[in-house]
Amino acid sequence: MNEAATGVAMAVDPLVTRILAPNSSPYTHTGTQSYLVGTTDLAVIDPGPDDPAHVQALLDAIAGRPVVAILCTHTHRDHSPAAASLKTATGAPVIGCAPLTMDDAGPRADAAFDTAYAPERILRDGESVTGTGWTLEAIATPGHTSNHLAFALPEAQALFSGDHVMGWSTTVVAPPDGDMGAYMASLEKLMARNDRIYFPGHGDAVENPQRFVRGLLGHRKQREGQILRLLRQDVHRVDAMVARMYVGLDPRLTGAAARSVLAHLLDLQSRGSVEEEAGQWKIAA
Repeated sequence: MNEAATGVAMAVDPLVTRILAPNSSPYTHTGTQSYLVGTTDLAVIDPGPDDPAHVQALLDAIAGRPVVAILCTHTHRDHSPAAASLKTATGAPVIGCAPLTMDDAGPRADAAFDTAYAPERILRDGESVTGTGWTLEAIATPGHTSNHLAFALPEAQALFSGDHVMGWSTTVVAPPDGDMGAYMASLEKLMARNDRIYFPGHGDAVENPQRFVRGLLGHRKQREGQILRLLRQDVHRVDAMVARMYVGLDPRLTGAAARSVLAHLLDLQSRGSVEEEAGQWKIAA
């Protein structure tokens, strides 16, 4: 379990310092982890919520050193809002994921997004930011959100995995922006890499990442199998599936579980395996 106190700068690698934000919740575990990369000049990854105490903790850890870039893995409100305050304090540019815009006409899922996020530079897959003794390469990992990036630090064989891979829980994939097919493809993409360790947005560092990611893929395939079995047993609504699949779940997480089940169903629908009518799902004819 991650026992770090909020606001305390903790070295987790010669090139990496972690500062935990004071925003623990059923969705954020002990809180969002912000990272400083570098020793002489720095990058800040996921500055976190715009909490004055957390911003001050980041500035204390920066200790007057130049900040080359403020990078965000994605724009959920527990990851990116402090970028603006940190930019004001340090003059560093905000770089990283694209702003997320959603123009669908259906049920919206962007209440948790930071709509004020305004990067000076958007990093595409494979593009990088450099400083003294460090390089951060953007790795496009859509799925949890469509704009999600991970950042590889080759000097440490490390990957900042944001919310795509977390050290305490499986990732919520919530339509309409979250996409299970994209999430699975992004996991496969990470499997092909040789990173030594992941530093996630929440939870402990992942020290055997390929085995861990293989387990995540297996878990999602298991959930998909459960859904197909329930459909064959005449369980046709998402809420009924959640009740059968997530026995003993914290009631505060029921909504997230329902969105993940829906994400699986939409992925199965895109592959022609299931179909839906008026909220009722069934095996495709």
